[in-house]
Amino acid sequence: MQQAEIDQLKALTQFATVGQLEKLEALIAHGSQRKACAALGISKGSMCDALDKLRKKAAQQLPSLHDYTKKVPDGFRIKGVSQYIGKDGQVAGQWIKSDADAASREAIIRAAIAALTEDVRGLAPITPPPDRVLADLLTVYPFGDPHIGLKVWGKECGADFDLKEAERLTLAAVDRLVSISPASDTAIILPLGDIFHADDQRNVTPGHGHQLDVDSRHVQVLHVGIRTFKRCILRALEKHRRVVVRFVSGNHDPHAVWALAFTIAAFFESEPRVFVDLSPSKHWYFRHGRTLIGTTHGDTVRHEALPGMMAADCPEDWGQTRHRYWLTGHVHTQSVREFAGVTCESFRTLAAADAYAAGKGYRAGRDMRAIVYSVDGGEIERYRADVGLLDPTLNERRKIMSSDSLAMV
Repeated sequence: MQQAEIDQLKALTQFATVGQLEKLEALIAHGSQRKACAALGISKGSMCDALDKLRKKAAQQLPSLHDYTKKVPDGFRIKGVSQYIGKDGQVAGQWIKSDADAASREAIIRAAIAALTEDVRGLAPITPPPDRVLADLLTVYPFGDPHIGLKVWGKECGADFDLKEAERLTLAAVDRLVSISPASDTAIILPLGDIFHADDQRNVTPGHGHQLDVDSRHVQVLHVGIRTFKRCILRALEKHRRVVVRFVSGNHDPHAVWALAFTIAAFFESEPRVFVDLSPSKHWYFRHGRTLIGTTHGDTVRHEALPGMMAADCPEDWGQTRHRYWLTGHVHTQSVREFAGVTCESFRTLAAADAYAAGKGYRAGRDMRAIVYSVDGGEIERYRADVGLLDPTLNERRKIMSSDSLAMV
């Protein structure tokens, strides 16, 4: 393979899906289609088909005819180009018209499915359950807006945050909270919306189109999110007899959240101790004896309206319960407001503030909670995992401080 051919293949990588990128890299590394196909265990037809689709996609996104050097988002194609010619005869302005590209969208979806199902093999029942649990207790693990996929530059915003850090902090917080909370019969894994920072590869908010600071490609973000919450549920099963899972839809990820929910539900389908609620409602309720819990992201209804909504949605449960709570996210700050018959609370996030929030002066703390409810008494205790306690260097610093203290004695 000549260097010019290699350079052409390298130029195509910026447009490649995950599957196409794997084929391109193999072709560049081995220097021939025959060797690349043998290394990947695929047919030559599969390789040719992938390259053909990729070249068509690149041609649509970089038409040399109009001297256009910026690509349109993945899943779209250029429909037309309008140019304004100045008095000197040169192009002075340009407008790009695009629409959805069915072939490209299909390729992206297929790549997403392949990545999402890579580790999904189905799970045999986890036995045995914990030897002893407290039958009258319920532990809720609310995850305030995880924003998996968010990219934050510490020098700009005060703290670094990326895909790897989101997974590490989430798992560390869950491990700590599960370890110190009581062995209640039932646990609820409750991410409170905005689980993913972006809804798709366009990396903008779905509602207003605001640009987002995103780490990595969307398929990889989904993959990490699925892996993270799978491990959270497995950890909870070590402590609790039954685990209920509810993924709340947020304004950042109204569609991406369902890729997570359905994948997790499929993975735990054969595990009778796990129930994944797949209701499409924006508002969800769970009753535990005389305790009623409601949850929503918080982007569509203010706290003031939530008590009346609970009474209207669950009139029988409202009448038969004494302790009622709403758990929400969205604002990234801790806020507890007590209304007649209902306490509404919003939770902090473990994620660092992005450039927009940092620039606006938002300085809320970062933590995660575990809340314990009894059948008759409502909330009876809670536990906290602060982001500072989850610092991987903390234990090492403690050892140094301990050694210094002993030396002084």
